[in-house]
Amino acid sequence: MTETTTRRTSPADVLARDTAPTAHLAGAGTRHRVLSGMQPSADSLHLGNYLGALVNWVKVQDDFDAYFFIPDLHAITVPQDPESMVRRTRVAAAQYIAAGIDPERSTLFVQSQVPEHAQLAWVLMCMTGMGEAQRMTQFKDKAAKQGAEAAGVGLFAYPMLMAADILLYQPHGVPVGDDQRQHVELTRDLAQRFNARYGETFVVPEGFYPVNGARVYDLQNPLAKMSKSAASPNGLVNILDAPKVIAKRIKSAVTDDGTEVRFDREAKPGVSNLLSIYAAVTERSVAELEEAYVGRMYGHLKVDLAEAVVERLAPIRERALELMDDPAELDRLLARGAAKAREVASPVLADVYAKVGFLPPAR
Repeated sequence: MTETTTRRTSPADVLARDTAPTAHLAGAGTRHRVLSGMQPSADSLHLGNYLGALVNWVKVQDDFDAYFFIPDLHAITVPQDPESMVRRTRVAAAQYIAAGIDPERSTLFVQSQVPEHAQLAWVLMCMTGMGEAQRMTQFKDKAAKQGAEAAGVGLFAYPMLMAADILLYQPHGVPVGDDQRQHVELTRDLAQRFNARYGETFVVPEGFYPVNGARVYDLQNPLAKMSKSAASPNGLVNILDAPKVIAKRIKSAVTDDGTEVRFDREAKPGVSNLLSIYAAVTERSVAELEEAYVGRMYGHLKVDLAEAVVERLAPIRERALELMDDPAELDRLLARGAAKAREVASPVLADVYAKVGFLPPAR
């Protein structure tokens, strides 16, 4: 089967179904709000993070009131080295900005700097049944890898914290990967449950998911999604990798039997992965690339793809490293983003607390 386009579903397409505004939805009648984030659990974001998320986020901020955050509370559901966490949080923020997230147009912040996330999460945990929490496939998969006894309660409660992340900002849309679909559905259920029990409070958000090109596969195992937890680092292309490293990994990518360069996810997963990446970084269709490589070998495709990826990532890498050279300025930008986020999150939490019957502090 030939993939003819790498077009992703537009946020406007998905968010066209309006949701009833509430008192907390800033900008109602002007721009709808969207929110998303990625964990700071590695020393660099990889090509899958960039093409599957960041590229879409950059486009979203043109038309929507965009909130992007670094979910460091989620990161500690597995053991983390504290010094690495601090560094990786800054590195993630630097790469967001370098890829095109503009702190002047979007709200960029660190999750732990907005305490309302953890506070709302507790309320939502108390409204979530054990059965529906146990059905979360990501918990089951990760617990199976770690061993059920080793899995922490935080890992189990992860989806409720994610729901709090979303509902605090009353977004109409949540741009996430397809693997987060179940968590978005739980968020919608919890919003509807709270509204039914306590009165209209939360916007019930829509998830929107890339249609094609959403998944970048491992260069050494093209049947598995590119991931920082891959068995071999040679399957990863990291944004902060040196150009020579990127080129070497792409040129060493696993291909398939035969010599024909064509897209066929079943029969030619290796070549199909390379074509999908090539289409995404150059904004050309896969059909166009197939035509360009008629009669040419896999090696030609790899050399050209390596050059295209290096060209696309080099300015992002350079800008991210510049930002990392001034951590004080990076921290200032994040603190400003957290303050702006709290302006939205605090009144939402106060409304929730009042509705569930918590005694407000004396003034």
